[in-house]
Amino acid sequence: MESESFQGIMDSSPLVAWIHNLSKNHFKYLKSKIAEFDLGHEVRYIMMIYDNPCISQDDLVIMSGQSKGNIAKSLKKLEDDGFIKREVNPENRRKYMLKTTSKGDELVPKVRQISKDWEKEVGITEDDREVIERIKDIAINGMKLVEDL
Repeated sequence: MESESFQGIMDSSPLVAWIHNLSKNHFKYLKSKIAEFDLGHEVRYIMMIYDNPCISQDDLVIMSGQSKGNIAKSLKKLEDDGFIKREVNPENRRKYMLKTTSKGDELVPKVRQISKDWEKEVGITEDDREVIERIKDIAINGMKLVEDL
């Protein structure tokens, strides 16, 4: 018996393949809704900086799991485009604190609303909260598992 396939994922594919697909399609939807800002994955960094004012570039590298080079390139673009600003850390003048600008502050609620709209469109409801919490627990366990690798 052949299993059904959609976007290259089979019924028998592991859960991680389905989660990756959810993430990929969410990002595609989000990107289409904020196309005028010409942002890709950098939108994640705006969200992280917004939620963690005065975060350092090194902290962002750790939180995102991305390389220092990728983060530096993305932050340069975000700064040039007016979404974030860097301020010298008064406690360590060799480091910068990252903050969102008013342009970044205005974008974050839009992105969050788009994500809520997407969840509604794909059928995520309050009834799914238990499953969502369980997936969060699994994700945290996965992060801990590879933390020191």
